[in-house]
Amino acid sequence: MKWVIINGETTTIEDIVNVARHGYQVKISEDAIKKIQRARDFVDKLVDQGKVVYGITTGFGEFSKVSISKEQAEDLQRNLIISHSCGVGNHFPEEVVRAIMVLRVNALAKGFSGIRLETINGLVEMLNKGVYPAIPEKGSLGASGDLAPLSHMVLPLIGEGEAYYQGKLMGGAEAMKEAGITPVRLTSKEGLALINGTQVMTAVGLLTAYDAMQFAKLCDISASMTIEALNGITDAFMPELHEIRPHAGQICTAENLLRILAGSERTSHQGELRVQDAYALRCLPQIHGASKDAIQFVLDKVAIEVNAVTDNPIILVDKEMAVSGGNFHGQPVALAFDFLGIAIAELANISERRIERLVNPALSNGLPAFLTEKGGLHSGFMIAQYAAAALVSENKVLAHPASVDSIPSSGNQEDHVSMGTIAARKAKEMLFNLSRVIAIELFAAAQGLDLNSRERGYQMGQGTEIAYKKVRSVVPVVKDDRVMYTEFEKVARLVQDHSIVKEVEKVIGELKLN
Repeated sequence: MKWVIINGETTTIEDIVNVARHGYQVKISEDAIKKIQRARDFVDKLVDQGKVVYGITTGFGEFSKVSISKEQAEDLQRNLIISHSCGVGNHFPEEVVRAIMVLRVNALAKGFSGIRLETINGLVEMLNKGVYPAIPEKGSLGASGDLAPLSHMVLPLIGEGEAYYQGKLMGGAEAMKEAGITPVRLTSKEGLALINGTQVMTAVGLLTAYDAMQFAKLCDISASMTIEALNGITDAFMPELHEIRPHAGQICTAENLLRILAGSERTSHQGELRVQDAYALRCLPQIHGASKDAIQFVLDKVAIEVNAVTDNPIILVDKEMAVSGGNFHGQPVALAFDFLGIAIAELANISERRIERLVNPALSNGLPAFLTEKGGLHSGFMIAQYAAAALVSENKVLAHPASVDSIPSSGNQEDHVSMGTIAARKAKEMLFNLSRVIAIELFAAAQGLDLNSRERGYQMGQGTEIAYKKVRSVVPVVKDDRVMYTEFEKVARLVQDHSIVKEVEKVIGELKLN
């Protein structure tokens, strides 16, 4: 059994990925337990004294003017959860739900939320025993945090809603009973502490950014295969060019390309076949590198948000205050996730341009039109480029930033919202589109390499040869037209499990990102 110890301070992106995808169990540290209990004691003190504190002894949002008695505390918090469970659409996949849950536990473990330890332990137990709340994807404005989806996360904890257990969707109470977990009764501050936060947008954005960086490596590999298929010029990747424009991603991309292509007899130098290549080949360090730098920026923001307190009010025990602030506002990560989407879109954009150069006989350095030797009777990769173009065009629409929009809510009390969850969800969809564009390029480039083997030397680069063989292990060369979408999906599975990158890195070492 592998564990991630949660303390609210040092949890990493890798920790979240391990819990979300690799079945790591979760345990709260002893130090965090002390901080949780200290904050809870202070909340109980405030309630006993009858102090007016938002969300503890008052209603929520526009109802903050309404006083709530100690005797009404349980009803207030339960009503908050059931009334705010207004999500719509498909449920988030299991890995996203696990990420949401561990992120929320981590935020609460910092000891600024005033929630009871037994309530946090209820979430931990659900996570460790495999009870995953059914959380709809849509319905969050991204401020006051992810209220609707996080409410759905809480429903099974209180014996309501729906949850997945052992792969089956059932009532929340039934799932808890099957797993041997006792639902909790929320009391003062707890409902608000559980749902006032940015953990849904952060979970979706974190997993997307993590995968995007792996896909960025694969884009360097697929581009290298295309370079070889087109006998591309490698002079543009000389380190001397990039050291004098020292963007980290640019420098690393140029180095990656030269390492992947090392030993190739299929590349060329300027003046041998042509003086220079088109931008889709020549400007790879600048374009891929910029996306890598953007993705790294997003990961840096996510790393901060993972260990942040994002609910309201904040319990400051040392100052003996419960302060109503705005840490739930998703703007810091909303902007980042919009940026992430743009970075992903550009990786797909240039990949599709490389596909066009492979299939277009006017651009392909002598390759047969649409990568078929039986043109006319057979269409080859003609519509494969169409599919890539459609995905790229869809990404251009999705790249419109969600964060520039805002719509007032809660009687205009919440008059500026981040739309951060929409930004994260868009980026996730754009990443799926990128995965298929890369798959099409890998498939087309492998075809180009087979068709171009007679034009120059046979030896591929030390990295491209491995990638080529990996692609050919799932899809043979296309000699006659066949159903293409099934072939795309075979290659796409290699993209999604990162196996091509892993195999290449075993031989040439880890590809650099920054």
